[in-house]
Amino acid sequence: MTPGALRTDIEDTVAHAARLAESALADAGGADFRTRWKAFAARGVWDAAPAPDAGAGRLGPVTRSVATVEGIGRAGTAAGLCYAMASQRFGIQFPLRSVLGEDGQRRLGDTESGDVLLCHALTEEGGGSDPLSMSTRAEPQKDGGYLLTGTKSFVTAAPVADVALVFARTAAERSPFALSAFLVDLRSPGVEQSAPFPKTALTEVPMGSLTFHGVRLGPDRMVGEEGAGLGLLTLTTAWERALLLSYALGPMRRVLDRTVEWSTTRKHFGRRMGASHIVAARVADMALALYRSRELVYRMAARLDAGERPRQLAADAALTKISVAEDYLLFSQQAARLGGVRSFIEDSGLTADLTSPMAASTYAGPNDLLRITVARELGLPVEN
Repeated sequence: MTPGALRTDIEDTVAHAARLAESALADAGGADFRTRWKAFAARGVWDAAPAPDAGAGRLGPVTRSVATVEGIGRAGTAAGLCYAMASQRFGIQFPLRSVLGEDGQRRLGDTESGDVLLCHALTEEGGGSDPLSMSTRAEPQKDGGYLLTGTKSFVTAAPVADVALVFARTAAERSPFALSAFLVDLRSPGVEQSAPFPKTALTEVPMGSLTFHGVRLGPDRMVGEEGAGLGLLTLTTAWERALLLSYALGPMRRVLDRTVEWSTTRKHFGRRMGASHIVAARVADMALALYRSRELVYRMAARLDAGERPRQLAADAALTKISVAEDYLLFSQQAARLGGVRSFIEDSGLTADLTSPMAASTYAGPNDLLRITVARELGLPVEN
């Protein structure tokens, strides 16, 4: 496929997903988190091609999913819901496909329809960027199963999820083989799901904690082999850092469109605002940030579709996450400056969200720590 045809196919898929998402939002825009999720699935947002002979069928599954997430955001879906979908899609579903196989995927349940919501349970109150410091433990039992005890905190979708990918200690020492991963049915006896935390960023998706009070897990709930948890974590984080920020692309495009319209129609000092070189430069900077972000995210998607191993993309995934997160924040700051006082008035049409873009620099690994990953790949003997 030529680069031009690929670009056309992506744009067609984005536009098609946006149309379906607009229809879903019309029916379920004010509904709760799960209902809105299911409304998107019911409209076929995830699996419908723009037309029988159109380009979505020529796109790889990863690129098509990125375009779908962008389309959902382009339709006006709140950034928090876009984030939740991207996180589940790229941080859990895609990486697990290569580990669980088709049979394991079926045992997960119907994640496509929204009947089964997943969450990624790694972080604890003591930290998330240092996984070997975790205290949650899974103790082997005589029947081959495990007894899970501990608390995971700051987990996206924890209050509403059905199944959690839980990382737990299966050995006491601080070694790369001390962790294992489990798929935990959150309806199991001994599981406590917290109420949603009162967040200030990405407020449309609930965040909370999961406490495991001696939860019994059968041996079939382990993902991979005992001691392979850190390897699986490396896989899920590589996927997530490469593609999570796809959630920002749709909202960025909507903000750019409305800023251009505002700058074109707003008049001051006897002329249209957009006639100012300063205003024009700020708008151009916004367009540059969006262009750069799309190029980086879609390039990562194309490499994954081409079969590159996610673990080998770790450094490039970190660079992508850092770049898009920081562009998203600078982009939003420019929009806020151009919107003037309306940026800080609810329902003004120009309301700016600066908190959620700032959170992008923290979720899926703080950018400062990701810079250490990049520096190590370059050969620097930098410590944590």
